[in-house]
Amino acid sequence: MGDPVHREKPQLHYAGDFTWNSMSGRSVRLRSVPIQSLSELERARLQEVAFYQLQQDCDLSCPITIPKDGQKRKKSLRKKLDSLGKEKNKDREFIPQAFGMPLSQVIANDRAYKLKQDSQRDEQKDASDFVASLLPFGNKRQNKELSSSNSSLSSTSETPNESTSPNTPEPAPRARRRGAMSVDSITDLDDSQSRLLEALQLSLPAEAHSKKEKARDKKLSLNPIYRQVPRLVDSCCQHLEKHGLQTVGIFRVGSSKKRVRQLREEFDRGVDVSLEEEHSVHDVAALLKEFLRDMPDPLLTRELYTAFINTLLLEPEEQLGTLQLLIYLLPPCNCDTLHRLLQFLSMVARHANDNVSKDGQEVTGNKMTSLNLATIFGPNLLHKQKSSDKEFSVQSSARAEESTAIIAVVQKMIENYEALFMVPPDLQNEVLISLLETDPDVVDYLLRRKASQSS
Repeated sequence: MGDPVHREKPQLHYAGDFTWNSMSGRSVRLRSVPIQSLSELERARLQEVAFYQLQQDCDLSCPITIPKDGQKRKKSLRKKLDSLGKEKNKDREFIPQAFGMPLSQVIANDRAYKLKQDSQRDEQKDASDFVASLLPFGNKRQNKELSSSNSSLSSTSETPNESTSPNTPEPAPRARRRGAMSVDSITDLDDSQSRLLEALQLSLPAEAHSKKEKARDKKLSLNPIYRQVPRLVDSCCQHLEKHGLQTVGIFRVGSSKKRVRQLREEFDRGVDVSLEEEHSVHDVAALLKEFLRDMPDPLLTRELYTAFINTLLLEPEEQLGTLQLLIYLLPPCNCDTLHRLLQFLSMVARHANDNVSKDGQEVTGNKMTSLNLATIFGPNLLHKQKSSDKEFSVQSSARAEESTAIIAVVQKMIENYEALFMVPPDLQNEVLISLLETDPDVVDYLLRRKASQSS
C-alpha cells in the first residue's frame, strides 16, 4: 500500500475582492449589511475604522473624537437650580427612570425592568406548572385510598419528593439578549475556546469600558446585541405610526400639558405604560419631543456637533458617505435610537402629501415634509451647549446660520436613513483585517456567522 495522502487543512485568509476563505474551506463574500446585524465586537472595531477614515480621507476642518457613552457633563446654572428645586420637593419620592438622564442609563433601566418582569413571569409559570404536575399524583392517590381522607392528605403531602421524576416540567428558560449562543455552538474552536467564551460575555449598555482595548474586546459579544432603543421612544413611534400618520400638523398642533405631564411621570416611575388608541397623538408627539429635548447629551452628541455641520461644506457626492462614517462613531445606544427615530420620521414624511386610496377615496396628507420634520427635531438632535447668554446675543446671526445647517443635516438623514445605517463590504473588510493578526479564530467565527446569515 502506498503512503496515505495528507491533505493540508484549509487556512483562513483573505482572497481579495471582499472574499474570505474560512478554516472550513468555505468561501464567504462580504455584502452590505445593516449595522444592527454586526456583533458587538465588530461595532466597536467599526468605530475605530470609521474614525481612521474620517481623519485620513475627510476634510471636515475640525477635530474628531469618538463620543463617550453616557459621560457626565457639567451642569448649567439653570439645571443646577432645577436640581436643587427637585431635592427640596419632598413630594417627589421616586428616582426618574427616563427623562433628563443619559441615554445608556435609560436603556439600562428599561433592561432591568424587563428582566424583573421576565423573572416574575417565569416564577409564576414555574409555580403554576409545579402545582399542575402535582394534580395527577394527588388524583391517583385519592382514587386508590378513598377509604381514608387522612391517608389521602398524607400521600399528597409526600408528592413533592416523588415529583422530582422526569414528568416534572423544567423551568421556563430565561429571556436572553438577541444573538446569545449556547456554549456547545463554539466547541469547534479548539484551543481558543476559553478566550472565546470570555469574548461571548454580554455587556450591558451602561457597563464601563476598560482602558485597554484588548481587555475591552474580551468583554464584547461575538453576536449582535439587543436593540438599544428606550422603551419610551419605541412606544411613542409605534403609537404614532399606528394612529397619527394621517393627522394634519402632527408635532405642530398643541397638546394637553396635564396629560403629557401624567404620561411623563408614569414613564419616569418605570410604569409599564401602554399607549392605546384613546391617547391623543398630539400628547404622544409632545412626549417624544420632550424626551429628546431633555436628554443631557443630544442624540448626535456634542463632540460631533461641528463635524456633522461641516459635512455641508463637502462636495454633494461626499456628504452622505461622511455622514455615514460619523454615525458609525456614535455609541450603539445613540446609533440604534437614531435609526428608530429616523425610520419613524421617514414614514411620517411619506404621508405628507394628499393622495388617493385604493378604493378611490381622497386621503389628506399630514403636511409634515422632511424639511418640516427636520425643522422641529433638528435642534433637539444636534446642538451644542451655550457658553453664556452674552455669547448667544453677540453671535445670534451666526447661530441662525447654524440652525439652518442643523435642519439641512437632519433633513438629509431623514431622506437617506436606510442607506446611512448599512455597512458596505469595504468597511467590514477593514474590521476583519484589524482582527486577523491577533484573533484569527474570532474572524473565522464571524465569517461562519455571516455565511449562515446570507444563506
